[in-house]
Amino acid sequence: MKTLPIDELRELLAAVSTHGDWHLLEIETDLQQTTFLLNEAIEKLSHSFMNVYAQLTEQQTALQLLADAGKLQPEEMQQLQIFQDNIGQEVNKVVTGMQFQDMTNQLIQRTINRVNGLKALLQELSSHQLPMTAEDEHDEIRNFIMQLNQNFGQGSQHLTGNLRKSVNQQDLASGDIDLF
Repeated sequence: MKTLPIDELRELLAAVSTHGDWHLLEIETDLQQTTFLLNEAIEKLSHSFMNVYAQLTEQQTALQLLADAGKLQPEEMQQLQIFQDNIGQEVNKVVTGMQFQDMTNQLIQRTINRVNGLKALLQELSSHQLPMTAEDEHDEIRNFIMQLNQNFGQGSQHLTGNLRKSVNQQDLASGDIDLF
């Protein structure tokens, strides 16, 4: 029976683990930077939106004073009411849009959890360090590969079972939204 290249197999598995871990770390870093940028953008948009809304409220108050003083014609009052209704609808659209930031953060966090789980699974590839004798190497390799498959299966099932398939909005008071 031919001797298997045990050292080369170990080196291959360790290299797969090392390179996979490095790439997963880069993915995790990119996801964290994406989360930071998304949060910064939403914070700036929220601040700007609140400023615009405050200005619109002040404008509406000034127009109401003019209307109460009889300085606006009924047609102008009707047009102002249409504008007010349209602004209200747009405000609701913005609030709904901001809810997607919460859901996006949930997706990114779930992806980071998957990356961390996959990194743990890849550690299994480099974990077998026991020396093997030539006469036992086939059985040892078979057992090692079977154990890896079992560990990968359990780890994958753990990741799949612990991470929800859907995300939902919970931060804003305009109603719940489920996505996926």
